Amino acid sequence: MEPIHIVCPHCDTINRVDAERIRHAAKCGKCKQALFTAHPLELNGQNFDRHISRNDIPVLVDFWAPWCGPCKMMAPAFAQAAAQLEPRLRLTKLNTEQEQTIAARYGIRSIPTLIVFQNGREIARQSGAMGGAEIVRWVESTI
Repeated sequence: MEPIHIVCPHCDTINRVDAERIRHAAKCGKCKQALFTAHPLELNGQNFDRHISRNDIPVLVDFWAPWCGPCKMMAPAFAQAAAQLEPRLRLTKLNTEQEQTIAARYGIRSIPTLIVFQNGREIARQSGAMGGAEIVRWVESTI
């Protein structure tokens, strides 16, 4: 199998990983930490574009805000989905209050909104809170 690129969730280094090794506790070549943690990764303005465009696996972004009740209710379900879906895709979160420019770039009008990116391009979008099983089903139907 061909190597794939995975962006480290700890140091944002792009790693070339054998596709077979991805399932077996692959580690970052620079910081030596696990490339997958089974937890959503918090993105920000500095690393957002790198993660959505340089990962060869799909990236699911939860656009949320701290004041949003449905976002808070969905957070544990999103974390549960991360444990089930990694390493097939990376689950991430973006605080729209702190990163308003990115939220505007993607036309986020209601939160929570989930967007699946593949090679930097949006391939699916879903607005509204969902349970963990619903998130997994929706993602699996889109990738």
